[in-house]
Amino acid sequence: MALSAEDIRTRRQQRLTDEVGGVSKTWQDQLKIALIYPNHYYHAMSNLGFQAVYHSIQQREDCLCERFFVPDRDELDYFSRSPLLSFETQHALQDFDVVLFSLSFENDYLNLPLIAEMTRTSLWRQQREDAEPLWIAGGICAMLNPEPVAEIMDVFAVGEAEVLLEPMIETLLDHHERDATLDALVRLPGFYVPDYYQPHYQADGTRNRVDVRQPAAQRVERRWLADLNDSDCQSFIQTEHTAFGTMHLHEVSRGCSRGCRFCATGFTYLPPREKDADILCAQILPDLSAQQTAGLVGAAVSDYSHLKQVSAAIQSQGGQVSVASLRIDSLTREDVAALRDGGQKTLALAPEAGSQRMRDLINKHLSEKQIFDAVALLAEEGILNLKLYFLIGLPDEQSEDIDDFIALIKTIRHVWVEGQKPFGRLGTITISVNPFIPKPATPFQWCPMDTLASLKKKVALLRKAINRLANVQLQVESLRGAELQALLAVGDRQVGRMLPLLAEGSNLKAACRAMNVDLQQLVHTPREQGTLLPWEVINTGVEKDYLWNDYQRALLGKLTPPCHRACTRCGVCRTVKEEHS
Repeated sequence: MALSAEDIRTRRQQRLTDEVGGVSKTWQDQLKIALIYPNHYYHAMSNLGFQAVYHSIQQREDCLCERFFVPDRDELDYFSRSPLLSFETQHALQDFDVVLFSLSFENDYLNLPLIAEMTRTSLWRQQREDAEPLWIAGGICAMLNPEPVAEIMDVFAVGEAEVLLEPMIETLLDHHERDATLDALVRLPGFYVPDYYQPHYQADGTRNRVDVRQPAAQRVERRWLADLNDSDCQSFIQTEHTAFGTMHLHEVSRGCSRGCRFCATGFTYLPPREKDADILCAQILPDLSAQQTAGLVGAAVSDYSHLKQVSAAIQSQGGQVSVASLRIDSLTREDVAALRDGGQKTLALAPEAGSQRMRDLINKHLSEKQIFDAVALLAEEGILNLKLYFLIGLPDEQSEDIDDFIALIKTIRHVWVEGQKPFGRLGTITISVNPFIPKPATPFQWCPMDTLASLKKKVALLRKAINRLANVQLQVESLRGAELQALLAVGDRQVGRMLPLLAEGSNLKAACRAMNVDLQQLVHTPREQGTLLPWEVINTGVEKDYLWNDYQRALLGKLTPPCHRACTRCGVCRTVKEEHS
């Protein structure tokens, strides 16, 4: 049911009132920055990066930052008639000097036409007037492949906010005309200004070259924070209206050394970095009250070398510890006991693949025995529910791999039941299955996505087997949604022109036909080694030859050892060493 204007104002005011720890400012003569996470408040305020950027801007005396959120579903009718205004003081988007977007998920691109419509602004950068605010995007999508929204955004900040935010704001303060600002930003390392880059295409629609206008760099280098101790990334604002409720989240590490070949986060945030225990405790403990939960966040939390020390410090102050998921091969009984005592009834593990052949192919470094031992440990320590994450449709996956997957689930259930017997109850085992989606900047960026027909057959086999198992439930991501995400992940500016059609509800195939986009070629066909990939305008620091060679190792079933800060094989740390030599 649609809400009235009064209902919406009341809901907004309640959310604003319930926020704890935010910084409020009066509307004055400052650089006015609108911050947009293209999703609902519930999801936006669960994002640590979004919160950290908001907090950092609000600490400056020369800046004012206010937030915009995509309306809830029952608010859409109202905002189709009245403009969407800022969360804090209900100002129009045109009242701001710049708009910052945090792009974390490709499917959130579909909300960009909606935001433009509801804020009464032009979606396409070429149609925006000089007096309108600049649109600047950051987040992992800006680092992976900005091209699908390159005709929407004026600028992309490529890298981590701790390094990019200050020079960007100083530039915005120094320049007030659109062209002068863009010319200044394009000269800074880490800023991609798409107007300076013109792609060209062959008759079949494939990209064959990009003309780069001076003074832009041929490739934009990702910028990253060398010492994570210099970051204070946490949930500065706490509110019950988020996925994590009033849990206080703290980043403990960034990047991952494991080298899982499908994982964009693992490769894009290299090198792996972590905070010193003393610094992390100094950030957590002063504001931690008894019975409050501290959520520890990172790509590999159970790999964090100071996890026991930090967990003990939190517990000694009467607090509780929570983590999103645990590494199977670094799990300890002490870790599990601490989480159980902190009230966690469900823990998640990520075997990622159901057969040993597929786990080797993705470089997971996991055996069946390690998986079974981890499941047994969780059960024996009294964890009530278990969640397991898997991918299907991986490169070269065969029917035998699905058979092994089903056998693995059956054995996991048996191990779980045996471990739970002493407690006289049996919780739920949730099998979360997602289709593999090839992502830029990974060894699998050349891979095709499995076809929907093939994926449907695999899901049907899994459902038939798993539905027979008591206390085991199967969750499968939408296959069509995954196909759309794949297109947005590997597409370019031609794909981006489809966004208004998709946002209006057109199905993917119809939108592709209307815009002359070859879905089969882009998503379901392998890419050749020499293909000019749309995202090559971004240099993440990981060398293309390294990614290709690791892809070939995958096809041979060869494992690649985890990286360490002393190695230089992928290129990220080699560049740093050369700069300091």
